[in-house]
Amino acid sequence: MSPYLTVGGVVLAGVLLFVAAMGVRRVLAPRAPTAAKLTTYECGVDPVGEGWAQTNVRYFLYAFLYVVFAVDAVYLFPWATVIRSPDLGPASLAEMGIFIGVLLVGLAHAARRGLLRWV
Repeated sequence: MSPYLTVGGVVLAGVLLFVAAMGVRRVLAPRAPTAAKLTTYECGVDPVGEGWAQTNVRYFLYAFLYVVFAVDAVYLFPWATVIRSPDLGPASLAEMGIFIGVLLVGLAHAARRGLLRWV
């Protein structure tokens, strides 16, 4: 049996299970829409004002800092498994050097902006 046929069968089974579950939900779920049920619900608080709110840029900077620290860990583990390979070792070492260089630029940018200070 071809591996593609196996993957296709699993994907088809997943889609069929999803469609069956949504069909059963549509048939069995009670339907009684009222004005109270159709309003927006936010953590038990009635919505006030519009849906638009400005977010402080500081949160974006913390997300950027998280990416700098988290993404490198994701790529360092697979790299550590192939570094001793005679075929992939030198090329992966050069690629990882470029990758860590880009991360260091991001880390230097975060340090220059003052994100690494515990204030």
